[in-house]
Amino acid sequence: MSDELAPEIAALLAESSFDMEKESDSEYDPETVSVDPSSLKPAAPWAPVNLLIKQFQPVEQIFSETYTTDVFNNTAYYKTALSGEEESAQRLHNVLSKYLNCQDPKDRTVFRQQLVTAYWEFVRSLAPKMARKSTSEIKKMVLRYGVVLPSLFTSEQKDMFSKAIIENVSNEPIYYLDEWFRDIAMGRVKISATDEAPTRKKAASGSPEETARLMQLKTKNAGKLQSAENFLTMKESERAMIEAEIRSRIDIAFDHPPIIGAEPHKQPLSEMQKKVLTEVNEKLRALLKNDKELAAYTAEFEEAKEICNSLEAKLAAGPEQSFEVSSSEIETEVMTIRQMAKMTVGRQGNQFPIFTREFFHCLPKETGFRENVINIMTWIESVDPTAFCRSHKNVLNRIIPFVILIPTYGEFGFCWEPFDRYNRITSRGRIVIPMYAKSLRAALLMAVADLRWQVAKEKASYYWMEEGLTGQYYQWFVSEKLKGDIKDYFIKDYLLWMTKESEGVQRLEKETRGIFWRHMPFSQEVKEKLRTRSLVYQELYQRDVNRAMSDGY
Repeated sequence: MSDELAPEIAALLAESSFDMEKESDSEYDPETVSVDPSSLKPAAPWAPVNLLIKQFQPVEQIFSETYTTDVFNNTAYYKTALSGEEESAQRLHNVLSKYLNCQDPKDRTVFRQQLVTAYWEFVRSLAPKMARKSTSEIKKMVLRYGVVLPSLFTSEQKDMFSKAIIENVSNEPIYYLDEWFRDIAMGRVKISATDEAPTRKKAASGSPEETARLMQLKTKNAGKLQSAENFLTMKESERAMIEAEIRSRIDIAFDHPPIIGAEPHKQPLSEMQKKVLTEVNEKLRALLKNDKELAAYTAEFEEAKEICNSLEAKLAAGPEQSFEVSSSEIETEVMTIRQMAKMTVGRQGNQFPIFTREFFHCLPKETGFRENVINIMTWIESVDPTAFCRSHKNVLNRIIPFVILIPTYGEFGFCWEPFDRYNRITSRGRIVIPMYAKSLRAALLMAVADLRWQVAKEKASYYWMEEGLTGQYYQWFVSEKLKGDIKDYFIKDYLLWMTKESEGVQRLEKETRGIFWRHMPFSQEVKEKLRTRSLVYQELYQRDVNRAMSDGY
């Protein structure tokens, strides 16, 4: 960063008696964040899990061609961003002034460290207000991109961020921080899990604790309900196919052409018709088996639906009140997000929390805008079709995790939660992505690898060192006498699997390649391409064919 400050920055920071005008906080209670229930969207959070959706919709454009926000050209941006935040804004202002005006490198390092703490205190004040309709778009941009001073943009950067699409037109669960805090404050999304054990006490009927307990039960039952409905839909579709096949075969078997010269008498069954009737008999047995399974899933669905209706009735019978989220929960989430931000950067990384041209070096397609993230996730799924899938009753369910985009200069993406502990069947996991990474694709691959590892480990439970993906990888890890964190090795190998092996460049050990091919298979298109590249892949492909023929796959 140049030692010479832009005139507008110097003018702002020269105001040592920074005007800390309060916003009208008459609606804001420091203990709770009250939200008008009418402001809640019925389908919350974004894109409720739909197990029938099998792919991302194509991204039409990354940047808006018709709309450009003027928010970063607002001369009162800095003042508006900090106004109404009281002591936290004053502290941020003071430390930022000292940091930008400081010439001594040692003092500058001290102020830089102080700035990290001051910024997150400011975020703690700002986060609850994301649920209010009156909150300025400027304050939202502070959380979304870390932009406190627009003059720290270059002109090209300001133009790029001004053209970024504001709304979530994709309807995918990919969140900027202002949106995340908004949905947390509104109760649309539960706060992220922490290591702290929740305190338990007996809840009185109609109390907030009892309401929370009922909501927890409803969340747990929602997974069973959606899973049962999904299986019900699949079995109904399977029944329709079997019935259609039976009808077509019956039509063939009952078609009797006349005996030539002996009309109107008709010919007996041909050999083909006799064979068709044998097939009809097999299809009828399949129909009876399908009906038995259908009846079981119908009963399971009706039971889950009855529980859902019962819980909704109990919730409706409670005292009528606006939705309230305690400020302590929001503060907990802010501290959790701060921890996530540290993890994206790592111990030796750049923890500077504010956007500045000094540290931002991303190309437009490498910046962590929502549309870029969707494009990379689409590519990941095209290579690794089961990347976002979880198995339940031997059926793979595609469940896109919550993606939290944090404006940090980090390198590491990771998984915070593989799924909700109260709904392991259909709940979304949570992955965290740094927006200003050196490689956005690498950060996303790390997060997906971490998600895959944690889901596989949770599925294997106590036997994670023996069974499935984690078990086989662990046994290879031990046999090679490797040292260090096994998950870190797995993540590095997954990056090689997706970026090198998928292109036919052999970088993995033979055993690791076999484990990944079996448990994290490439798409059929990639497999077909690879089998023509090398005997190594041709052998793995042939194993798939053999397993499929023996019904052991």
